[in-house]
Amino acid sequence: MGNLNRLTPIEVAHQFINEHFPNCQGALLAGSVVRGEATETSDLDIVIFDKNLSSSYRESLIDYGWAIEVFVHNLTSYKQFFEMDYERARPSMPRMVSEGIVLKDDGIIDSIKKEAIDILNKGPEEWSEEIINTKRYFITDALDDFIGCSNRAEELFIANTLAELLSEFVLRTNRQWIGASKWVIRSLRIYDVEFANHFVEAFDIFYKTGNKNQIIQLVDNVLQPFGGQLFNGFSLGKS
Repeated sequence: MGNLNRLTPIEVAHQFINEHFPNCQGALLAGSVVRGEATETSDLDIVIFDKNLSSSYRESLIDYGWAIEVFVHNLTSYKQFFEMDYERARPSMPRMVSEGIVLKDDGIIDSIKKEAIDILNKGPEEWSEEIINTKRYFITDALDDFIGCSNRAEELFIANTLAELLSEFVLRTNRQWIGASKWVIRSLRIYDVEFANHFVEAFDIFYKTGNKNQIIQLVDNVLQPFGGQLFNGFSLGKS
């Protein structure tokens, strides 16, 4: 991956589709290299649209000195992935398509990109009051465990769970897309840079020093507009 003589991402992507998908109707290069965020371990995300395929698939390989992730669709199968991403509020496929650099286009890419952009602009479905209350309960439960725990090993994993639950709550209650792994903090920054920095600082202080106070205050501040912590009287599935 550190070979200075390897081809550029665009060169690799063009050669890759010419070799492996010469008859496709459209192709895009997406991912970190397009956003200018590539690292030494970044791969190339290539999206293929080929009308002759019966179903979609994903494949990982090494070619031309690059790690390549290829997402292959026919001219309708991508719609199912758009829908699934919308339902889970993680718009991986719409984001790749919307930001992708066109490598090949037989006249289909503009309409597919428009579909992706419309989904991104729409935002995820609004949470119901029932969902909000359920999430409040689980955050409260994790916070109670966190506050009461004195086992350092257990504290670390409770904190991880709390960070995941809290980031999801903040983003979804503000009609923002969520993410996993590095896309958690990226999604928070897209929503509110100042809040994202405060979020990171609170957990960073805990991981470095064991001080829980900023995390506790952060949770209380996030939940307060929705009624605060929730335990007493919460019920799930009771008829």
